Amino acid sequence: MMIESRCGLLCSECEFRSSMNCQGCTNIKKPFWGEACPVKTCCEDKALAHCGLCHDFPCALLQQFAYDTDQGDNGKRITQCRCWCQLTAIHD
Repeated sequence: MMIESRCGLLCSECEFRSSMNCQGCTNIKKPFWGEACPVKTCCEDKALAHCGLCHDFPCALLQQFAYDTDQGDNGKRITQCRCWCQLTAIHD
């Protein structure tokens, strides 16, 4: 299983991946779109592979990103984190 992002976004489906030469937030220090991503920072500060492993999942920050009018995905990334959690449990 490959975790593609901290927030559940599927980098393999991102339209900016090739054009911005992005390796996904699990493989980069700084995102191409700004100085930092608060979701990435939060996960990494808690030493978590992705948000689905957090005891506060889905938190207000993740919900804000998932349902943002311009950048959100209507909760798809939250569902993806749940899937990653289920796959982790199967492989443990």
